[in-house]
Amino acid sequence: MFMTMPWLTIKLTGSATMAGLVIAVCSVPGLLLSPFMGSLIDSIGRRKMSIAVEAVTVLTTIAYPILNGITPLTLPLLLIMGVIRATFSGGSMTSRKSLLPDVAREAKMSLDKANSIHEALAAAAFATGPAIASLLIAAYGVMSSFWVSAIFIGLSAIFATTIRVHEHKEDGAEERGDTPWLAYAAQGFKALGKLPAVLIIFVIVICLALLYIPSELVVLPKYYQSIGDPQTLGLLLMVMALSTSVGSLLFSRFTKYLSYSNILRFTGFGVALPMIPMAFLPPTPIMLLCGFVLGFAWGPMPPLLNTVIQRKVPPSMRGRVFSVEMTIWNAAPMISMVFAGAAVDAFGVQPVYFTIAGLMLVAVTVVAVQPALKELNTHDD
Repeated sequence: MFMTMPWLTIKLTGSATMAGLVIAVCSVPGLLLSPFMGSLIDSIGRRKMSIAVEAVTVLTTIAYPILNGITPLTLPLLLIMGVIRATFSGGSMTSRKSLLPDVAREAKMSLDKANSIHEALAAAAFATGPAIASLLIAAYGVMSSFWVSAIFIGLSAIFATTIRVHEHKEDGAEERGDTPWLAYAAQGFKALGKLPAVLIIFVIVICLALLYIPSELVVLPKYYQSIGDPQTLGLLLMVMALSTSVGSLLFSRFTKYLSYSNILRFTGFGVALPMIPMAFLPPTPIMLLCGFVLGFAWGPMPPLLNTVIQRKVPPSMRGRVFSVEMTIWNAAPMISMVFAGAAVDAFGVQPVYFTIAGLMLVAVTVVAVQPALKELNTHDD
């Protein structure tokens, strides 16, 4: 879906601006409803919500090819369906991340190792997704990707039913009771002010969401769509995701030699620096090499983010804090995605990519010298 949605939008409209607009508009439900999804996870249960959200997402995914068989898709239809799908799709990842410490405890595994394995598997799966999408789009058309996505989402829901663990809550944890949903959901945001280490991680997430995500969701799809080469885009995304999987899997080993703060610095510069040669839109081998380096450097970031939140946030609030992460991840691209798409249409892919790469390097440098990064290195649970 990461490749299919922008490709479909550009195919229908021929415009990177419209691709950015669709992605941004479809982010609105995630922005508005993520805090409430986190509230449901904390009050109903992490496992139950993971199953329910995946099941609903299957229906919202197969709706695309079914409706396309009835009437050709238009931009307004794409927006409506994208909003409906995005309303539910983000809740599954939030619930799984919230549940992972319970699984790690049952497996007698450290959080560092559990998050390494979890994110490595997620990245490896993501690596196959764009590759499958590119082959399906080239051979059978873009609608075939929706059917395949729905099959894997359905399998995820089925596998989630096999999880059998005790969902731990800390002693003295308060139930929602009569607390209004809005106040209950807002507790996830309030927790950030009391947890400096988590707040620092969220600042990094904002920078990456604002600056980096448009390069993969708008800039690169526009370039490869303009030269009619979905296979290379799929291959590039696959290489980046596979190397991310390797970097994620090595996170627990990195922690034996590097502090959390230095892992974060490694990740930031490792993502920003390869973007500079990639902005030259070099031949495919060089692009793939830079993508491999970028993906490998990014790999430790997701398990680091998860581990810091899981260690610092009380279990009874975990769903709401992870939902704040999803809110930021959905909200920040809304600001930058449309601007990136409009800039690509106005100035071309290369100047926009250079600008994004430069801003990324500046942002990472500013964050890397902040004394507050030492807060990441405290490992209290």
